[in-house]
Order: sequence, then structure tokens, then C-alpha cells
Amino acid sequence: MASESTFDVVSKVDKQEVANALNQAQKEIAQRYDFKGIGAEVDFSGENLLLKANSEERVKAVLDVLQSKLVKRGISLKSLEVGEPYASGKEYRMEATIKEGIEQDVAKKINKLIRDEGPKGVKSQIQGDELRVSSKSRDDLQETMALLRTFDETDLQFVNMR
Repeated sequence: MASESTFDVVSKVDKQEVANALNQAQKEIAQRYDFKGIGAEVDFSGENLLLKANSEERVKAVLDVLQSKLVKRGISLKSLEVGEPYASGKEYRMEATIKEGIEQDVAKKINKLIRDEGPKGVKSQIQGDELRVSSKSRDDLQETMALLRTFDETDLQFVNMR
């Protein structure tokens, strides 16, 4: 009797790479001529980022610098959730968060996608902030991985292939 093969679908971000990207962005903002004297900066505390500048366009430019550094470090922009710029005193601010884990409603969408479009013998179940996908056939699991790579609501990784 063949045993079931499984893999887990997770959404994780390498914290060290995020810190490296932030340091690079802060250095570039400090050195660039167009950011001199406008109070542009990026603050980081845990999962939350706070971008500051003296105008709405400048704070969007700071975000652009940060996004380019994240992409260079191999971090998907799907895991960066950015709010709208807002005025705070004399400066404009923009809040962003680094998302980790698969939210419940997104996990349900992934579950439904696997059920509707995936191979027949594949089962999936939600386990906290990740999904476990199982099947008797490893080929079906490979097909399911290919299907999930087209899912574009969140950044997904596949771990613990057994």
C-alpha cells in the first residue's frame, strides 16, 4: 500500500533579508541628492514600516526605493502591504507592513482552488496560518504546486515535501 505524500504551503519572509533591504534603502535615501533636506526616512519596528517625507510625491519615491531594495534581496512585493499617504503635521507619512502567514480567508480561497482545479486525489486542510496538501501521487502534488504558483493574492512557498 502506497503511503500519502504531503507538502505544506506557507507564506514566510526572511527577516534578515528585510533588515538588509531596509538598511540599503536608508543608506540610499541618506545619500541621494533629491532626498537632501526633505526629512525623508524609513523607520522599522517589528512588522511595521513608517515612511516619512515632506510631500506626498516624496514619500512615494521613498516607497519606490524601498520596493526596489526588497526585490533585489529576493523578497516578493506581495508580502508588503502598503497604506495610503497621509499628512501628519508638516510631513507626509505612509505605513507599510510585512505580511507573514496565510490569512484565513486567503487559505479558504487556496483550498477552493485546489478542490476545483487541482487533480482529483489531492486533499488540502488549513492548519493555523499554513495549508497541508496531501495525495497518494507525487505527480499530482507537483501539478498542484504548479497550479498554486499562478495564485497571485499572496506570496507562497512550499516546504516539508514528504
